[in-house]
Amino acid sequence: MIDHVEARGGAYADSVTLMQVSKQVSGSDGVNTALVAMATELNLDLARGMGFTAPGDVSADALLVAIRADDEVALAAALAVAEQALTARPASSAATEAPARTVASAARLGGNLALISVPGPHAFTEAMDALEAGCDVMVFSDNVPIDQEVRLKSAAAERGLLVMGPDCGTAVVGGIGLGFSHSVQPGPVGIVAASGTGCQQLLCLLDAAGVGVTAALGVGGRDLSSAVGARSTMTALDALDADPATELIVVVSKPPADDVARAVRAHADTLDTGVQFAFLGETDLTAAAEAAIAALGAPVPTWASWAGRPGPPVEPRPGALRGLFCGGTLCDEAMLIASAELGAIRSNIALRPEDRIGPTERAPGHVMIDFGDDELTAGRPHPMIDQSLRLERLAAEAADPGTAVILLDVVLGHGANADPAGELAPLIEAAAVPVVASLIGTGADPQGLEAQAAALQKAGAHVFASNAQAARFACGLVAR
Repeated sequence: MIDHVEARGGAYADSVTLMQVSKQVSGSDGVNTALVAMATELNLDLARGMGFTAPGDVSADALLVAIRADDEVALAAALAVAEQALTARPASSAATEAPARTVASAARLGGNLALISVPGPHAFTEAMDALEAGCDVMVFSDNVPIDQEVRLKSAAAERGLLVMGPDCGTAVVGGIGLGFSHSVQPGPVGIVAASGTGCQQLLCLLDAAGVGVTAALGVGGRDLSSAVGARSTMTALDALDADPATELIVVVSKPPADDVARAVRAHADTLDTGVQFAFLGETDLTAAAEAAIAALGAPVPTWASWAGRPGPPVEPRPGALRGLFCGGTLCDEAMLIASAELGAIRSNIALRPEDRIGPTERAPGHVMIDFGDDELTAGRPHPMIDQSLRLERLAAEAADPGTAVILLDVVLGHGANADPAGELAPLIEAAAVPVVASLIGTGADPQGLEAQAAALQKAGAHVFASNAQAARFACGLVAR
């Protein structure tokens, strides 16, 4: 086994790019593990935790490349993969101009929206520069302190600008998907989303019904908290209301603070455009999509599903429901449904404080884990890109005699894993317990919706386009 660690000065790349590069290098033949990331203290600690000897005196603006390979041949091949991935970027349309080195200088070249994707501790400075340059901002970065979020959104309000995020994973602006996005058609619905995968579920269900969107504006999962006070939600509502192409607005969120929810509803009543609310705890995402489709006078379809292995119907089994999710809102939705049917659900994002467990803790009873929570994504790729932590947990839960059924989400789209079903299929096929999956995607997504469904189904999973339907089906397989 060979370890290779180097720090390349002045070789910056954004965190989304580096997540993808790390994934590609880790998947190279003969590579045991790899990390390609900016040499922040957080990432240096992560490298040490992976067993690498991290350089002690290195600037945070250096690029850290750490690879553990079987031999020299595998290492050379992995380094070649890293080089190709890091240099495979679109040619600049302004090749004769010096590249922009700051957000402000980039804004002077044109454009009015800045996407910030740097480690959370550095996001505030870059986002504030963008606001001062007159740009709306999408902060993809997570692990941004909430007081900085409030300051950013207050500064945006003073300038008549919008801050999407922090931790805004999905948006559609001007017909272009940003972050983890899907290929969707234009249409009359505008979405305001304090939820990334909640937005993705709505986008995909609407697309399946032939209903498109004018825009999907992610505002960050904390925007409807008492601390943030829906600052970006109010701005986003006004922006969509001012767009004559928007006939209906849907606001989606995890359970909001009561006082903030009342304020948002009151503001919505002042708008000319109709507003519907998809607040988890009051409705589920599928019901919200159906309500929006019906409000527009379109027929509500039967949502696609793909049955598992042929044979006699699967009977309820004694034991516990174990949910392993990439999407926090999808996990929340499943917990709300399951808790009503099965009782308490223990989780790292539990509905009740007394039900909280650590993200890697194995606990008795019904358990659901959000592998996309900040605690598990600090310094490592999001599980929609790299499923390794979830795959390990899937194997463990499938071998646990206390498991009755396993529930998963599989999220497709641009920026996500190129073949999530292919990685899951061997473990699903080997599982001695039923596996139920919600498949969040559109027919035009790069992974191929039908191909992913077929791979999961062939492995034996019961697959649903609706996360809510998947959760209810999984609950029905647990003996009471």
